[in-house]
Amino acid sequence: MIYVVKVTTNKEEQALDLIANRIEKKNLNVFSIARPHGLRGYILIESLDKESAEQAVFNLPYVKGIISKNLEYGEIENMIEPVVADIKIEKGDVVEILSEPFKREKAKVVKIDKLKEEVVVELLEAAIPIPITIKLDNVKVIRRTAEEGEHIKEH
Repeated sequence: MIYVVKVTTNKEEQALDLIANRIEKKNLNVFSIARPHGLRGYILIESLDKESAEQAVFNLPYVKGIISKNLEYGEIENMIEPVVADIKIEKGDVVEILSEPFKREKAKVVKIDKLKEEVVVELLEAAIPIPITIKLDNVKVIRRTAEEGEHIKEH
């Protein structure tokens, strides 16, 4: 059965680690735990029964409890199956960084890792080009270099 565990938002990774440690120490009948991308404040636990899932999360920091309704795999399949998004960013594009510490800096795309949803960029204003790895959702394409050498403005 698959159970939904409510956890403190932005503390999903810490809660996941604590739950994994408890499962390992107590050798519980839990088959998998997952923190689906984009699902904030929740962790999924697949276990033999509700008692095993409850033992895995009972009285842990950041854990608020198990939601009483259990799920079927089909209901969460789209959240946990890896899907390579259609990425509209290319090597050589000029992007604006949307997150700290390089917020509002312009950079050139050097490499794209579609599976990890990351991009390696080099800051345009830096004296020495240093590669920086950033999540794709933290950059915005501002200029795309066309093959003829002209520039195409993006919205």
